[in-house]
Amino acid sequence: MPVPRVLIADDQPEVLKALSFICSAEGYQTVTVNSPAAVLAKLGKEDFDVILIDLNYHQDIVTGKEGLDLLKQIRTIDSSIPVVVMTAYASIQLAVEAVRLGAKDFLQKPWENERLLSILRTQFALREALRGKERLEAENSALRSSQAPLAGFVARSPAMRQVREIVEQVAPSDANVMITGENGTGKNVVARMLHQWSSRSAQPLITVNMGGLPEGVFESEMFGHVKGAFTDARADRSGRFELADNGTLFLDEIANLTATQQAKLLRVLETGEFERVGSSKTRHADVRILTATNADLQKEIEVGKFREDLFFRLNTIQIHLPPLRERIEDIPFLAGEFLAEFKQRYRKQIDGLHPEAITALQTYGWPGNVRELRHVMERAVLLTRSDMIQTSDLGIRRTPAKTPLLEEMNLEAAELFLINRALSRHNGNALLAAKDLGLSRSAFYRRLQKFGLSA
Repeated sequence: MPVPRVLIADDQPEVLKALSFICSAEGYQTVTVNSPAAVLAKLGKEDFDVILIDLNYHQDIVTGKEGLDLLKQIRTIDSSIPVVVMTAYASIQLAVEAVRLGAKDFLQKPWENERLLSILRTQFALREALRGKERLEAENSALRSSQAPLAGFVARSPAMRQVREIVEQVAPSDANVMITGENGTGKNVVARMLHQWSSRSAQPLITVNMGGLPEGVFESEMFGHVKGAFTDARADRSGRFELADNGTLFLDEIANLTATQQAKLLRVLETGEFERVGSSKTRHADVRILTATNADLQKEIEVGKFREDLFFRLNTIQIHLPPLRERIEDIPFLAGEFLAEFKQRYRKQIDGLHPEAITALQTYGWPGNVRELRHVMERAVLLTRSDMIQTSDLGIRRTPAKTPLLEEMNLEAAELFLINRALSRHNGNALLAAKDLGLSRSAFYRRLQKFGLSA
């Protein structure tokens, strides 16, 4: 713990010497000055834990005005530093005024040493407690910030709320996680969240597309190589395992590994050890493994295309991402997020999506899932000539690949669907839509706010 620092201001040298001696004997570091101007100069250059000031700095002035003015200026510069005032000409009125202006305590001259030290101990303790509170708030703020979902992750639907709950539970551990789902569902976003919310978040997240690694470069890419190991090896190179040491390694498209590659990966996962190509030196990497695939690995195992022992190594926890057509409640929020991104990128003034456009988005089949929605919104922002995204701007077919049936929806999805349909019928008129649905104006607007819609 750092030594507490006290700034002492008084116009009498003997007072400064006495106060400095008492404080130093108690273990405090003291700095003494003899004028208000010197106090302000010191405050601009150094940090102090407590300031002890006299209220009068000229023998013929005993009103305390100089000290009170100084107190005001100190509070303006830094309101967190505790200030204790002292004077030989004490009065109740002066003490009350000093406290009103922000003084933490009042000391009358000649002072009692024990009272002086008691005041200082109290102010140091309060100052340290305040700093601890600020540190805790900063840490909590950083934690809340670090646990904010990434762009492209929306969890309003029950299916995605469940995904988020699993991510929150699993992220702090070092368990290997396999993320499954169709192409474009956001598996890479979940991988980044798992890393961001883990104890390894300060370390690297290294991503490898396993489908893009030919057999001949697999070992070099994953484990590294030494100079001269092969024709193009002109220098030593670290592999992905080394780069991800103490961090996270995300292996995307894991089902695309060949049998030979699977065997080599399994060995590293079992022992944590590997050798660079061309070297006999064994290296070690502490890595958390995240994987993703759109394949049914159980079927791949049954037909002999994927090793069961490797599957069990990778699949400690499995998180399945539903396709976008099964989470239509999330579509308006995802679309709104992408709209905000692209209108800023392309510097366009767009107020939102027309209700009919939202209905079109929610009744489309989305074979490309969230990735396709993002592309659709980018195209709409670029092409629209209106201040609202219209259905015609989306460029998607009105007939869905699979129209969600009302009886197949949960209550929230059905409510959202009916609200959008009513708004579409009445060209965005909230009063007519509310009347159509049998809702009061206030009840209808509460539902619009709930679903992030505008009329």
